[in-house]
Amino acid sequence: MNARKASVTRDTRETQIRVELNLDGSGQSRFQTGVPFLDHMLDQIARHGLIDIVVEANGDRHIDDHHTVEDIGITLGQAFDKAVGDKKGIFRYGHAYVPLDEALSRVVIDLSGRPGLEYGVEFPRARIGEFDVDLFREFFQGFVNHAKVTLHIDNLRGRNAHHIIETVFKAFGRALRMAVERDTRLGDVMPSTKGTL
Repeated sequence: MNARKASVTRDTRETQIRVELNLDGSGQSRFQTGVPFLDHMLDQIARHGLIDIVVEANGDRHIDDHHTVEDIGITLGQAFDKAVGDKKGIFRYGHAYVPLDEALSRVVIDLSGRPGLEYGVEFPRARIGEFDVDLFREFFQGFVNHAKVTLHIDNLRGRNAHHIIETVFKAFGRALRMAVERDTRLGDVMPSTKGTL
């Protein structure tokens, strides 16, 4: 059974990002991004997705966090696409509902080979601590574009902004975990009538 691991580096005039990914991990993680709240959310992906993730990032944070957050999403997407390989024998689809107190979110993913994001999340405030909540969409858009997946994210209810986004990231991790799981009934067959993804 091939190891589903990847290491990707992205070096631009705005950011320097390195991501290591193991889809068959145990949820171990290490983050050095300079954006503490994003580190907290990335940890949700690792723990709930049982994916080992390392992210090291330096960016032009003296301007703001935008480029750093977006480029981490891009690089994580590139690493995911590389690690998942040819997609033979996987479930392909994943979904999860996750509650946290009053908040409830749903994430559905298709490892379709086609990037698409539907993002239905509204926040009751513009910032969580120092973090601009608009950047979450940029993170997911960067991931989707480079992982080449279709991703639907919906917050169904919630009043607390922290609870809302935490349910999203936990559900995202769990949906990823389901989608990349090996389907023993499928064997080494591509999960598509086209024969390719």
